[in-house]
Amino acid sequence: MATDYYAVLGVRRDASQDEIKKAFRRLARELHPDVNPDPKTQERFKEINAAYEVLSDPQKKQVYDLGGDPLSASGGGAGAGGFGAGGFGNFSDIMDAFFGTASQRGPRSRTRRGQDAMIRLEITLEEAAFGTTKDIQVDTAVVCTTCSGEGAAPGTSAQTCDMCRGRGEVSQVTRSFLGQVMTSRPCPQCQGFGTVVPTPCPECAGDGRVRSRRTLTVKIPAGVDNGTRIQLAGEGEVGPGGGPAGDLYVEIHEVPHEVFQRRGDDLHCTVTLPMTAASLGTKVQLQTLDGLEDVDIRPGTQSGQSIPLHGRGVTHLRGNGRGDLIVHVEVQTPTKLDPEQERLLRELSKLRGEERPQGQFQPGQQGLFSRLKDAFNGR
Repeated sequence: MATDYYAVLGVRRDASQDEIKKAFRRLARELHPDVNPDPKTQERFKEINAAYEVLSDPQKKQVYDLGGDPLSASGGGAGAGGFGAGGFGNFSDIMDAFFGTASQRGPRSRTRRGQDAMIRLEITLEEAAFGTTKDIQVDTAVVCTTCSGEGAAPGTSAQTCDMCRGRGEVSQVTRSFLGQVMTSRPCPQCQGFGTVVPTPCPECAGDGRVRSRRTLTVKIPAGVDNGTRIQLAGEGEVGPGGGPAGDLYVEIHEVPHEVFQRRGDDLHCTVTLPMTAASLGTKVQLQTLDGLEDVDIRPGTQSGQSIPLHGRGVTHLRGNGRGDLIVHVEVQTPTKLDPEQERLLRELSKLRGEERPQGQFQPGQQGLFSRLKDAFNGR
C-alpha cells in the first residue's frame, strides 16, 4: 500500500467508525488551511481528508483493507482530496467536524402520528364501586374521507417540488473562515416534504384529516377512583396526512355521594343517635350500596365509636374482595327538656349516683405537628 490511511488519522486498524470520525474532526480543526496556512500543513490536510474519505466509506474501506487503494484506482490518489466530490466526503462532514452537527438528509414525511387526547368523565359512587359501561362523545380529528388522508383533491396527486427536486432541502454557498461552505435548509416551497400539492382537498384543505364527533363505548372497571385514567389505544387524534391516531385517555371524576365519604376502598358515614338510644341500644336502617341493612347499636355505645360493616365498601380495583363500610356514631345530648323530662333525668342521675360527678381528666389530645415535635425532642 502506498499510504497507510489508519496511520494518517492516528487510529488502529480495528477502530470503529465513531473513533475514525472523532480523529478526523480533531485533525481537521487543527490542520485546515484557513486555520494554519503553512504549505506543509495544507499537504497534511489533504492526506487526512483522503484518509477519511476512504475509511468512512464501508465499500472503499473494504477495498483498502484487501490491499487496494480506491483513490488511486479512480485516478485520484491522496492528493485528490479537497472540497469537491471525492474530497471531504460531503459538506455536511466538514460542518460536522467543526461544529459537531450534521443536517438531516432527505424529505420529511407528510404522514405523522396524531396527538393523544383526554376527556373527563363523571360517574357516581355506585358506578365506581361496581363498574359500568358508558357511551361518550368525543370530538377529534379523523381521516378525511374525500381524499383518504392524501391531502390532494380527488383526481389529483402530490407532485415533486421543482425547487428542491424532491430532496426536501436546498443548499446555499456562504463564505466563512473556512472559505466557501455549503449549508442546507428545508425547502421554502415544499416546507421540506419534497412534494407539493397543487390542488388541495377542499374538505380538509390539504391536511388529510377533518374534525368529527363520534360516540365511543367505554368500559369502566370496578374500583376506579378520582383521577384514574383509562387508555383507549388508537382513539385519539389522527395525525397529519392521515397518519396513525394517538390514544384517548378517559379521566374518571367521581361525583360526591350524599351519605358516604370514600377513603380508598372503604366508605365512611356518620349516624347521629339520641342519648337514650345509645344507652339502651337499638337498630337503625341504612341504605348501603347493596340495599337496605340493619345496623346494630349495642347498649352503651359511646360517641365516636365505629361500627364496621365488612365487605360493604368499594370493589378492589386490582384483586378480589371489597373494602368496608364504617359507621361512625355520634351521640346527641338533648338541649331542651320539658319539666317532666328534667324530673326523670334527675331521678336517673340520683339512682346512678351521678348528681355531682367528679369527672375524669386526662391529657388533651395532641395534633399531628405537636406529636412530631415531641418525637424529635425525644419525649
